[in-house]
Amino acid sequence: MLEVKDIQKSFGSIQAVRGISFKVEKGDILGLLGPNGAGKSTTMRMITGFLAPTAGTVSIMGADMVEQAIEAKKKIGYLPENAPVYADMTVTGFLDFIAGMRGYKGGARRDRVQAAIERCSLGQARHQTIGTLSKGYRQRVCFAQAVLHDPPVLIMDEPTDGLDPNQKFIVRNMIRDMASQKAIVISTHILEEVEAVCTRTIIISEGQIVASGTAAELKARSPSGRLDEVFRSLTAGTNPG
Repeated sequence: MLEVKDIQKSFGSIQAVRGISFKVEKGDILGLLGPNGAGKSTTMRMITGFLAPTAGTVSIMGADMVEQAIEAKKKIGYLPENAPVYADMTVTGFLDFIAGMRGYKGGARRDRVQAAIERCSLGQARHQTIGTLSKGYRQRVCFAQAVLHDPPVLIMDEPTDGLDPNQKFIVRNMIRDMASQKAIVISTHILEEVEAVCTRTIIISEGQIVASGTAAELKARSPSGRLDEVFRSLTAGTNPG
């Protein structure tokens, strides 16, 4: 469903991403794990079409993200880090606006909004203005806009960063609940996130893949069986920023 082939990205003399390749199929939850500055967010922006790769390709269900951008973007839902929302809109009003931007009208538009509210457990907050919501509820609203059109591919950048344990539990459950019907990619620097929701993980350091596998396979690379030790051994040289 999602295929990334040898994508690279340079900013002047700085090579932020150095040839990353992977595939994600329906039912997969792929974690892109790495320290800050490793190239995760740049990779996510190329996958979602916000940045054009210097080299390599991204294909969403056969549609090239550069050559067939509109067709490819119709097939993805994107939850960026610190996703923007309109604080003065109600939850329902914001999702109705998103549905309209997606081209839905009439009954189909109302149905999409209602389905997103139910899927993300926003019923109690549907008439509140977004600016009055807790961070956890605001994240659920951002999640709802990403899945409103029921995309087959879902891309999320740090989906639980900054949430308390209860809020993380709710968001992770939402991800797991829809995983069987979608190909999902999660960018994170939180080791707990990988073990909690990902079926497979790629560790990125200095713009390159340095390891991949299930959480159990990665932990087996350490004598103590600890993922944090594997992570440090592979990424300790990554520059911050």
